[in-house]
Parts: sequence; C-alpha cells; structure tokens
Amino acid sequence: MTVEPSRIKAADCCTELLATDFLQALCEPSRAAILRALVLKGRMDISSLAQDLPIDRSVISRHLQTMEKAGIVTSEKEGRHTYYQVNGPTLIEELEKLTEGLRQIRPFCCP
Repeated sequence: MTVEPSRIKAADCCTELLATDFLQALCEPSRAAILRALVLKGRMDISSLAQDLPIDRSVISRHLQTMEKAGIVTSEKEGRHTYYQVNGPTLIEELEKLTEGLRQIRPFCCP
C-alpha cells in the first residue's frame, strides 16, 4: 500500500504539533492541578500551592520550573518567595498555533 506524500506531510506535521514542551508540560496530572489552582486563585507561591494540593513542595517546584520553561507560567521573586501566575498571552498563543496547525492538516487526515 502506497501512502500519499500529502498524508506523510500531514502525519509529520501532526507529530511536530503534538510533541512540544508546551503540550508535554500540560499533559501531566500534577501540572494540570497546579495550573487549575493558579487559574482559580491567581498568583501564588509554592507554600500556598502546597496547602491546596496533595503534592510535596519540592515536586511542585520542579513542576513549576517545567511549566515556566514551556511558557505556561511566569514567576516573580519577592524577597524569599517566588510567586507564580498563569502566562495567559503565551498560553493562548500556543493553543492558537496548535489549533491552526491542526486545521491545516485536517483535510489530509480527518475528512
């Protein structure tokens, strides 16, 4: 069976769209819980997040580092505390890129 070149291109594009640091950072239950807490309560430090989540502070810290690297959250240091908040513009931009990319390959994979 021969596969059309356009389908190969669409499959490669789909793989590239889905294999990003951004999506990998979102697709972990603990990170989703952290994101949820930040959306619900706004800007928080690790201590505050630890009060709301059944996750150790050190684990929350590592997850936040991953999320910040992916552009999902931003941080601001104030004295001994680092506060995190959702990076709305980047979150929306990345989701829009994903949506647009999937729209472009839709005719080839999902008629």
